[in-house]
Amino acid sequence: MGGRISPSIMCADFRNLETTIRALERARVDYLHVDIMDGSFVPNFTLGPDFINSVREMTDIPFDIHLMINRPEDFLPIFAIRPGDIVSVHQEATIHLQRTLQQIRDTGAKVSVALNPSTPIYTLDDILDDIDIVLIMTVNPGFAGQKLVPATLGKIHKLKQYLEQVGHSHIEIEVDGNVSCENAQKMRLAGADIFVAGTSSIFKKDQDLYELTEKFREYIT
Repeated sequence: MGGRISPSIMCADFRNLETTIRALERARVDYLHVDIMDGSFVPNFTLGPDFINSVREMTDIPFDIHLMINRPEDFLPIFAIRPGDIVSVHQEATIHLQRTLQQIRDTGAKVSVALNPSTPIYTLDDILDDIDIVLIMTVNPGFAGQKLVPATLGKIHKLKQYLEQVGHSHIEIEVDGNVSCENAQKMRLAGADIFVAGTSSIFKKDQDLYELTEKFREYIT
């Protein structure tokens, strides 16, 4: 199976959001990546529960909810998480990580832990039985349009090897941050499964979103 596409909805033109959703449906994307930022865990504010509820009314595409917020366990109930969604939390954002992961599991969503570029792979040792996905941040979280942190390409490969060695090869790897077509191809070869597509790949001004998404798919097949 080829890689799966999770377009970053924060990169969309909000003036034409429903048109964007229809183009992504035609392109058969697998998820819609929704970045939630609180201005504390990361130095930016973005989308919230009202936005999620509005987009839910437009499409049945599952959501890939990336919580870049402190104490995510306190806010999970307000995001109307559905079975089949992905929910990612950062290790550094919660004191009782396994309790938070179980809260996500109880919603029926896929459980994901996000690793910042400097967060070591070995920090996953004690939570492997609690997760379905590892989200590798290939930039420092907070803003779209950043340059790739080069060491993260090797990190994807190391994570793939690590998961195989410890008998958890079923855990998928998602990548987020400057996932251009060229970088996505390298990430796919390194072992990535799910690709957050943003301004460096499919959301380009005055270019056809459907066509760019179809082109992007060729690099991750």
